[in-house]
Amino acid sequence: MRETRLSPDNLIYPLFVTYGKNTRKEIKSMPGCYQESVDKIVAHAKEVYSLGIPAVLLFGIPEHKDETGSSAFDPHGVVQKAIRAIKNKIPELFVITDVCMCEYTSHGHCGIIENGDVKNDPTLYLLAKEAVSHAKAGADMVAPSDMMDGRVEAIRISLDEEGFADIPIMSYAAKYSSAFYGPFREAAESTPQFGDRRSYQMDPANRREAIKEVALDIEEGADIVMVKPAMTYLDIISDVKESFDLPVAAYNVSGEYSLVKAAAKLGWIDEKRVMMEVLTSIKRAGADLILTYFAKEAAKILNK
Repeated sequence: MRETRLSPDNLIYPLFVTYGKNTRKEIKSMPGCYQESVDKIVAHAKEVYSLGIPAVLLFGIPEHKDETGSSAFDPHGVVQKAIRAIKNKIPELFVITDVCMCEYTSHGHCGIIENGDVKNDPTLYLLAKEAVSHAKAGADMVAPSDMMDGRVEAIRISLDEEGFADIPIMSYAAKYSSAFYGPFREAAESTPQFGDRRSYQMDPANRREAIKEVALDIEEGADIVMVKPAMTYLDIISDVKESFDLPVAAYNVSGEYSLVKAAAKLGWIDEKRVMMEVLTSIKRAGADLILTYFAKEAAKILNK
């Protein structure tokens, strides 16, 4: 009689790919998660696929950062190399790529900086270049996470012009300016060098604005829409699911993951039960897909 059923098919596992060889560095604030070189990422991706998890999401940590984030669209960049390597060894695994500039810019912001401000429109060109470079490397889907206005349309036009009309876009459509992103900034080495991202991410107090943001991205050509974070925005996930006839993704973000891990380490909670309760609540709220660092642990339980 259970109303909500969770499956490994609902899960997407994020991976952090870095430069070098034979590198596997645990992220201190995210126990069990690693920065990995391409050779290690391939082995990790094989493990993910063996658990029945159908997709991974790649984030890049480049060797070189600059003001314009040029490594983001380098055909020989770490993400581009990882895409080719994974698709060569595990072609059935669905490879999604994060499209943003913050991991690649020296200032840590998601766009071009002019006079201390993030400039929306000049950034769109670079995001489109990055998305096309991922598609050329063999990515199955691109996921813009920058929250620049108009980026879904810019990416869609560029992909179509380059012959990638069949590459879908999973848009971070309702991405809130959240305190729960802290551990991720260590993982992706993307902490802003000044200011914060509240000028282009959503105010946590706003609910109706999320529907507007999602509607705009759908109008521009998004195929899947995402709410981020998940646990403290279950109402937004539910609203989006009720309002639109598109697949809905939700990102169970780093801070949500690390809180559970930390409390479990102190012996305050039953980690496995809390993990499964959290993921079930996200699915119950309306998420078709859940991006989570718990994906492997949850899949092992679900497979039993």
